[in-house]
Amino acid sequence: MKLKSAFAAALLAATMMSGAAAAKTFVYCSEGSPEGFDPGLYTAGTTFDAAAHTVYNRLLEFKPGTTETIPGLAEDYQISEDGLEYTFKLRPGVKFHTTEYFTPTRDLNADDVVYSFERQWKSDNPWNKYVAGANWEYFNGMGLPDLLESVEKVDDLTVRIKLKRPEAPFLASLAMPFASIMSKEYLDKLEADGQMNLLNQQPVGTGPFQFVAYQQDAVIRYKANENYHNGKQKIDDLVFAITPDASVRYQKLKAGECHLMPYPNSADVEEIKADPNLKVQEQEGLNVAYLAYNTKVAPFDDVRVRKALNHAINKEAIVEAVFQGQATPAKNPIPPTMWSYNDAIEDDAYDLDQAKKLLEEAGVGNFDMKIWAMPVSRPYMLNARRAAEIMQADFQKIGVNVEIVSYEWAEYLERSKAEDRDGAVMLGWTGDNGDPDNFLHTLLGCEAVGGNNRAQWCNEEFNSLVMKAKEASEVDERTRLYEEAQVVFKREAPWATIDHSLSVVPMRKNVEGFVQSPLGDFAFEGVDLVE
Repeated sequence: MKLKSAFAAALLAATMMSGAAAAKTFVYCSEGSPEGFDPGLYTAGTTFDAAAHTVYNRLLEFKPGTTETIPGLAEDYQISEDGLEYTFKLRPGVKFHTTEYFTPTRDLNADDVVYSFERQWKSDNPWNKYVAGANWEYFNGMGLPDLLESVEKVDDLTVRIKLKRPEAPFLASLAMPFASIMSKEYLDKLEADGQMNLLNQQPVGTGPFQFVAYQQDAVIRYKANENYHNGKQKIDDLVFAITPDASVRYQKLKAGECHLMPYPNSADVEEIKADPNLKVQEQEGLNVAYLAYNTKVAPFDDVRVRKALNHAINKEAIVEAVFQGQATPAKNPIPPTMWSYNDAIEDDAYDLDQAKKLLEEAGVGNFDMKIWAMPVSRPYMLNARRAAEIMQADFQKIGVNVEIVSYEWAEYLERSKAEDRDGAVMLGWTGDNGDPDNFLHTLLGCEAVGGNNRAQWCNEEFNSLVMKAKEASEVDERTRLYEEAQVVFKREAPWATIDHSLSVVPMRKNVEGFVQSPLGDFAFEGVDLVE
């Protein structure tokens, strides 16, 4: 379904904060367009905000403002003594959305849960390849195909998941967006109608808001779920006004054209804080920005070349130019606020002489390379183009000529997965479950090559450490293994780690109930507008 452009304009105009309309409409000036509306297919926060945190629920959820799991669609669960069986008791009476294109005939049951996992897991499931190139990046990158033994229906309201081995972060994984629960009845209808592609365009879930319409690169419209199991929301309509430029987002916020925005320009933060009509929430971000070298392609297959480039990057200059003090240079692939962070590791210092020496040792003279710069603002990198320009100038000093390239966001994410990709890609990560595994295995494990592992780096020593950490039950042992893994990472340098940023969320003064997430989510359950 598409909103006509005139209607979209009228809708946004109607959501100005005049208070004239009885219904409450909340406008979020989002930073980009979603890749689609099936959260299992993607890994980008922009997509999760537009799909997983609005339309869908999961067996478990994260308590707002924390990384603690709480009951979601499962009201209770039990774990066997050996840690291999998880039995979930589903919440009775949970309704799927009734929309113009689907009317459910039953409540949520175990069939929906089983099918939601099997479609990502089983190659013979009709939904496994319903989108061209679907590789279930998160499900596979986290090693779930090798972890799961079975997902079984015990009865209508009971599901049992059996694992092949203990997995310490498993419960937290179930609260992540890729584990959103679909309606099997809706999927069956789309399959019978020969319209399976519509799942990624017209989602149906159990979440606090139900999808109404989307105009590409302009606006997404939702309305409150009247039958939500946690109660109808205080706002009646939710609008995502897609606004990629941070300066434009800020102007819209000041003018009252939206109520909340992500990722302001660092230069605007003090002015925002001084505006009597606005307020700001901020916290240390659970994030990292990085430059991933393609370790399968020369000359980046030589660790000396990767180390040389790392020594040539002036991270302090990037942090100052892009964040104006609202970030810190990164030395590890996990943020310093995360348990198991190895502070004893020494960073690759900014040292042009050492960089030139390493290139000479590698037998690499002047060469050309590409740096991929993200086209959107992210919490860990507000201005990728500016950061790339600083690296371009740095690399020129050691005889490396850089071409900066970029693509539309969805294309950027897809093309950067290619194992034969040229150059180095700038990306980053905000933790999705608060566990070091979500960074170290998800982004750098062997299973994630060709997906989240943009460095295409499979190091057996590193992989063995993070796999052992998954299975360890004691936090002290997991910490030791992760600290060792960070030593291997720093030695082998598949990335240049760039920064960890402060997360700043500006909003109108009349916004109540928004809880800033350490996971970087923008979720609007419980949000209200007050006079």
